[in-house]
Amino acid sequence: MGKVYSSDLRERVYGEIASGQSRRAAGRRFGVSASTSIRLAQRMARKGSLEPEKQGRPRGGGKLAAHADELIGWVEEDGDITMPELAAKLATERGVTAHPASLSRFLLARGFTVKKNAAGKRGRSRRDRV
Repeated sequence: MGKVYSSDLRERVYGEIASGQSRRAAGRRFGVSASTSIRLAQRMARKGSLEPEKQGRPRGGGKLAAHADELIGWVEEDGDITMPELAAKLATERGVTAHPASLSRFLLARGFTVKKNAAGKRGRSRRDRV
């Protein structure tokens, strides 16, 4: 991902451009690349703001989101199910391939944890339950 420059630096670079300096000269003066100062001027002309855009993908839109209820139901039904078993079940019943690590991150994000019971066996439970 690209480096996000501070709002202060963005304003100073654009201030130089607005006062008549070339975009490349403004970039050299403040130690940013010429393309950065050019993009700042274009952003101000297009949007009227120098604030950076959000980076990355929006959360919650992965391929597992459509199967959330089914996955959570399977885990609550069988708390000892392993991630490879869950991946295999998802592949056979829904036709969706997912890496076990992705399933683990998916469940952790929804409040599941791996706890050991008194017998030393692991089981999944939700954090918000007692």
